[in-house]
Amino acid sequence: MTLFLLLPPNALALVNYKTIGKIIEDSVQARPTKFWLRPRFVNWFYFASDIFSIAMQGAGGGMMTTAKGREPGKKIVLVGLTVQLFFFACYLLTTVYVWRKPEYVVNQGPRDKNPAAAKRKVMVAIVLTTIIIYLRSIYRIAEFADGYGGKIYSSEWAFYVFDTLLIFIAFLVYIVLFIGPNFSKVRASQHKIYGYPQKMESDDTTVHYSSSGLVHNQKQ
Repeated sequence: MTLFLLLPPNALALVNYKTIGKIIEDSVQARPTKFWLRPRFVNWFYFASDIFSIAMQGAGGGMMTTAKGREPGKKIVLVGLTVQLFFFACYLLTTVYVWRKPEYVVNQGPRDKNPAAAKRKVMVAIVLTTIIIYLRSIYRIAEFADGYGGKIYSSEWAFYVFDTLLIFIAFLVYIVLFIGPNFSKVRASQHKIYGYPQKMESDDTTVHYSSSGLVHNQKQ
């Protein structure tokens, strides 16, 4: 039971990690020089950190099924949750940086007014759900630190508020701010809005833009 409560919400974090990596990868205008903004690093570093955290929580949760392993298992789970909090904080910093930089764009969905609104919707969804998961992890750390029989562990209302309700809200955010249509191929017109010199390649056309608008289309 402990494993089923601990591990599934971590999948939400994996979705967010992949989403930011996809934004960085698809933003052809952005040429990150910092290693922590490279798509491969973002995808694999945060993915690996979450898998590591899940493995520790799973191992600790498994040990807690026996009386002898309950105490060391609790410590392993606490370490896993603390590691997860650290990487959540790093990820949030990366997300805020990507949000503030106009060269990082997302595809405009059918319900988005413009590319800027599309990006704002996606980033709000990512930041809100990450903060929710962060708060839920803090609750879990406090619960395990308090131990079996503690006030937090024995408070049913705390579980419903800081675990069940928070995860429900996270899923609600994903449903209301559905970001699926925003991750088809980014259009050249979306880069044009920011006024950067740029070059986008399609299957048979190279489109060149400047701050003054379209310069020319050159067939391959």
